[in-house]
Amino acid sequence: MRDVNEEPEYAGRRAAAEAIERGGGGLGVSDLLARVRTMDTAPAPAPAADLDTLTATVAAAAGRRLPSGRLAPDADFFDAGGTSVDAVELAAELEGELGIEIDLDEVFADARPSSLARRWLPLLGSGTLAAAPVASSGAAGAPTSMVAGLPSAAGVSASPGASAPTAAALAGVAEASAPAGESTAAGLPGVAGTYAPPGASTAAASPGVAAASTQSGASTPGGLPGPAGISLPDAASGLAGLPGAAPLDTAPAGAGAPATTPAPAPAPTRPAAPVATQRARQEDLDQILADLALADRLPFTDVPEPVPPRRVLLTGATGFLGSHLLLDLLRHSDAHVYCLVRAADEEAATARLGEQLRSYRLPWSAEVRRRITVLPGDLRRPRLGLTDERWHTLSHELDSVVGVAAAVDFLRGYRSLRAGNVLGTLTLAELAATGRPKPLHHISSVAVFNEVGITSMGEDDPFAHVDRLVSGYDQSKWAAEVALRRARDHGLVVTALRPGGIGGHTKTGAYNPQDLSSGLISAFGRFRTVPAFRYLNAAPVDWVSRVAAAAICEPDAWGFDYHLTGVPNTLGDVVRDMALGGMHVRVQDWDEWRADTLARLEAEPVPELAFLSRVLRSPTALRLCEATLQGPAAGGERTAALVAALGLAPAARYDSRAQLRTFEKLADDGLARLPHKDDQPYLWFSETTEGRVGPVGAAAETPCSMALTLSIASMYQLVTERRVDVTGELTCTALHAEPLTVERGDVWVRPDEGIPQRHGLRHQLLRYRLTLRDADGGRWWLEGRKYARARRDLWRQTRALTVEIGREGEAASLIGEVVVPAGSYVRDQIDGIRVDPRLTGQEKRAAKLTWLAWFGLEMGRGLVAPFARAAADLLDLRRTPTLTEEHR
Repeated sequence: MRDVNEEPEYAGRRAAAEAIERGGGGLGVSDLLARVRTMDTAPAPAPAADLDTLTATVAAAAGRRLPSGRLAPDADFFDAGGTSVDAVELAAELEGELGIEIDLDEVFADARPSSLARRWLPLLGSGTLAAAPVASSGAAGAPTSMVAGLPSAAGVSASPGASAPTAAALAGVAEASAPAGESTAAGLPGVAGTYAPPGASTAAASPGVAAASTQSGASTPGGLPGPAGISLPDAASGLAGLPGAAPLDTAPAGAGAPATTPAPAPAPTRPAAPVATQRARQEDLDQILADLALADRLPFTDVPEPVPPRRVLLTGATGFLGSHLLLDLLRHSDAHVYCLVRAADEEAATARLGEQLRSYRLPWSAEVRRRITVLPGDLRRPRLGLTDERWHTLSHELDSVVGVAAAVDFLRGYRSLRAGNVLGTLTLAELAATGRPKPLHHISSVAVFNEVGITSMGEDDPFAHVDRLVSGYDQSKWAAEVALRRARDHGLVVTALRPGGIGGHTKTGAYNPQDLSSGLISAFGRFRTVPAFRYLNAAPVDWVSRVAAAAICEPDAWGFDYHLTGVPNTLGDVVRDMALGGMHVRVQDWDEWRADTLARLEAEPVPELAFLSRVLRSPTALRLCEATLQGPAAGGERTAALVAALGLAPAARYDSRAQLRTFEKLADDGLARLPHKDDQPYLWFSETTEGRVGPVGAAAETPCSMALTLSIASMYQLVTERRVDVTGELTCTALHAEPLTVERGDVWVRPDEGIPQRHGLRHQLLRYRLTLRDADGGRWWLEGRKYARARRDLWRQTRALTVEIGREGEAASLIGEVVVPAGSYVRDQIDGIRVDPRLTGQEKRAAKLTWLAWFGLEMGRGLVAPFARAAADLLDLRRTPTLTEEHR
């Protein structure tokens, strides 16, 4: 997202980069990654000799891709406004400039030039670099969007133009970064603004708990032991007491100048590394435990008054979940909502909020604007970027705080995400604990369980071991919730709401274009393949938002943990749903599916799925996907009890019917491909008819017969259009000596819901519309109908078809009736049903039964309607006769 203070000359390039991240711009991920090869082994600590020179070179190259044009050695590239596309290009440039192989994951894990230089210097061997000026201190930073998606799927701020799926989203690579130099929870009592440089002393107050680094020369005790249910690394992982832990540097951003470097040197040999590391990086663990200690400095508070909230602060209102939650809070409570929106001023913040709500097909009316107050600010800044006066006012006026905003990027590391996801959460906790006691409702994520091999995911089950969470996103969500558990010891009432994947809206079809689940579903439907998985813990956004709003507004629900994951989908559920929708999919193992999907995306680039390519190429992100797809089903007993107690709609499986509108919108946006009548039919059968036709007004004496094949491309076609495709031939010598070919044919089942014709005497069962072509190229049309009447010949009514035939563009010249022979009806249309041979035997039986049940029900309703109408006339017991009755 473009910074409000961005210099004009960088506006065009930044807009192009953001367009690429959203899937546009014309630059494919394969082009960006062409020169980047994946590696994982971290090099040994860097010698001091050329470290400053390499740091300045990296900082200068990174600065050229930032709006400010410079980057301080200890400032994070993403915090200063860099995008993931910028990071890919930066890695490719430095790889050629330095002559080394660069692991792209290292750039995303910790994008500070000083950290990257320490990792890369050993790879340069004895080569030397031309000196580049070291950046001087200065402010830099371009805030970007605060979003959330799968696994957390909490409020996503996507650009309104990116309303494609991508459907698509578990969340993709949505950018959100804090301003450089604000990586501590400024505003918390007693929290230092920066951590110590090398040499600062640390200490641990209890075994296994790290001490937080402070300013140079200061020594502070470590945090308290983690609460029950939290799995911290053991002593074997090197965290006991953290002796000699790496310094936790977060210096302010500074200026950088272009670097001068010689020609690239040959790349040195590097040891082979596994595709993804099994453990988190030690320096990330040091930082996580230091951040947890900040929760112990929160003020103590009293229990809030147990009444429904009337003044609510909501963060993430411009995101996918946050926008729907805002509307549900307004619909189902009397609360006035204060929306924290990242913008330069209130006017810009209001415009951005309205634009995002409309992009998700949500109302932006005068009533909505009357009940909200838009606060321009930033979750990553001290005191949310608010003035001291506004902060003080809110702390005494608010009676509830709801934190939805989070940065979701499966490629970036913990240090890059902590400002918004962890320190921003602690700032909200401070606001909730200051002044008037207020509950804090935190949108967390089932990502806190994202450890490969974890056996259960209940609402009160232990979290994953933090040292086994390799994704910076998972680590940040884990750290935020563990910190809030410590805040509970200070009296703060914290409600943790954990979504899984957040699917599209079941009524409007709105979806999160940067959600990983949307991207995966798009790939499933587009390429007709799925990876083998155990469960997909996903629910539609309207259900997740409604339950979250209910928990926020019900005081008895405060202070507990809830899973907003709905009913998990199994692999069989997904395959069966897609098969019923006419999208037969092939199941592959994870590695095969990943390779196949990447190959297809490279051969046929889909701009909206570019972020999925980046995720599938990242070893760290792949580790997260593996944990997600192999994880157990999320339990939600407490959530189910809350839903039942409040009379809400119970959780249901996010099946093909619930996804219907989303799939349609994905198809409209070019991210999915719905079944088409030109595809191989999903189900088909034959129908033969025989009869006679004649000129209009004359006897029907000319023989006429049809040999048709009726087919459907998917059950979706029946549900949405109630239509069957037709091919075949018509033989009628009154039209042509040779049979006429059906160029296009459709049959509608109970058209217009069977509304009767001719004063209710005839109800439509089926309507045929065929476009015919004769051997000489002449074109004809045929219109036919099967009618239901209140008569005893029901069997014949289902077989008799009244037809009209005429030349294209002219009125009917022939009329008559053709009938399906009684002996062929059951043989062809029941026993003769054929199903897509790619389906399994069980799927074929299910397809036949589904068709027969649906078609039988529709025909039964059509046949009963005339008798019901006749019975209503006979049993009319109205006391006052109508004029119509007097003349009957």
